[in-house]
Amino acid sequence: MQARRHGWTHGLPATGGRYSSAVRLGVLDIGSNTVHLLAADVHPGGRPLATTSDRTIVRLMRFLTPAGAISEEGVQALEAAVQQARTTAEQQRVDALLTTATSAVREAANGPEVIARLEQALGQPLQVLDGDTEARLTFLAVRRWFGWAAGQILLFDIGGGSFEMAAGSEELPDITSSVPLGAGRSTIMFLPDDPPGEDAVEHLREHAREVFAPVVARFSTLPAPDHVVGSSKAIRSLARLVGYPAQGWSGSGSERMLLPRTSLGSWIPRLARLPASARQELPGITPDRTFQIVAAAVVLHTAMTLMRVDELEVSPWALREGVLLRYIEDRTRDSNA
Repeated sequence: MQARRHGWTHGLPATGGRYSSAVRLGVLDIGSNTVHLLAADVHPGGRPLATTSDRTIVRLMRFLTPAGAISEEGVQALEAAVQQARTTAEQQRVDALLTTATSAVREAANGPEVIARLEQALGQPLQVLDGDTEARLTFLAVRRWFGWAAGQILLFDIGGGSFEMAAGSEELPDITSSVPLGAGRSTIMFLPDDPPGEDAVEHLREHAREVFAPVVARFSTLPAPDHVVGSSKAIRSLARLVGYPAQGWSGSGSERMLLPRTSLGSWIPRLARLPASARQELPGITPDRTFQIVAAAVVLHTAMTLMRVDELEVSPWALREGVLLRYIEDRTRDSNA
């Protein structure tokens, strides 16, 4: 399914004048795990300042039928979540709501019907991002956070349905990839038992190796990265569990959070033996990530191993910030034309 470009132009101020004053924008990210609204005050050339972050946990992969469709129960859960987000956006007086959906919706067998119902609940069009666009927007956010001095960046991003990679030394990546190895999808397909056990983990690891093999071959043609960055909520959770802060350059003047591959690997057998109820007692593992964190750890560790990454840095900015940044640039360009 192709990205729908009209989704970010609904209800926006008419172009023609200079776009220079601050506005409040909302980004609604309809993902595989959560429906997340981020509201931020933005202006051209400035850093987005978040004012509201509101999430509804959906775990959409639970509602996939054997035929690959989202069940009626799942669609209703999405409708309720986006209606709540719409109400919150109105209460926050956002000037424009940028609505996006990612892999779970775009790949569902009944995707067009689900999109139509969500657009009705939202009262505006919904932009469905393909994997390449998702990777490019996330890379844009990471580049802005770390800055030009970061040089060659290699990005890992784990969603509920897909795993994105991107690499390059410019504003946008030279190469991107999106593969169906998201934490939620991998859990449903390979780790359905609680706890999953080490045999199931090894089965997922072997599958991930096969899926990543052609991706690694493509990325190996690029220069070695100066910085390897992880940008998803799952990666941030894993970093809080197994990583450590390191003083030094971060592009933002703040403390870096590093996630070492060896520490991640040593934790995987322990996570696989623990039931979900016990995992949520661990540092950094929030209730909405409890069931998916084992799969996220296995997939990330496999990617790091195949790409020969010893540790990665965690970015606080990801897809939603990339959407904001791209919108600001597009509006500024249109206004100055």
